[in-house]
Amino acid sequence: MTFSFHRLGRISLATGLAFGIATAAFAVGGGNDDTNPPPKTETTKTCTGGKVWDKAKKECVTPKKSSFNDDDLYNFAREFAYAGQYENAITVLNLARNQNDPRILNYLGYSNRKAGRMELGMSYYRKALQADENYILARSYMGMALVEQGDIQGARVQLVEIRDRGGEGTWAYRALLQSLNGYRTY
Repeated sequence: MTFSFHRLGRISLATGLAFGIATAAFAVGGGNDDTNPPPKTETTKTCTGGKVWDKAKKECVTPKKSSFNDDDLYNFAREFAYAGQYENAITVLNLARNQNDPRILNYLGYSNRKAGRMELGMSYYRKALQADENYILARSYMGMALVEQGDIQGARVQLVEIRDRGGEGTWAYRALLQSLNGYRTY
């Protein structure tokens, strides 16, 4: 894929202006799209030691492969990851039956990157994108990792990919743009 960095500069300027206005209305993570950070639940408000909240039992339990489906495990892991409990997130993600699910791979990437294992994290992002090249959240987190590594050009490529795949109005796009502009990196 080829693109013009001159065009990207105009896009970044226009998007940056729009982003600045939008940021006044809501913080990153606001809005209503499926890439938003998860809300806190009893799993991170009440449970400790990597336990998760079992709604049916109304108590904290140790997650097991047979206890929860992959969607539940994914949601628990996302919440752990955003709460800074990266090892708990990885433990839960490793219980998922479908280890090739791009969501699972993406959060293995995120959790490993945030735990200080950048190269392992990047390998999971690449696997997530091999499984689904349109998975914009993996592109966003990969872009943020590239920013952390000083590869601004590579991060901009991911921003354009997100935009070109219909993700311009999403949290994933806004968060990567914010990282490129020197703000918080998730």
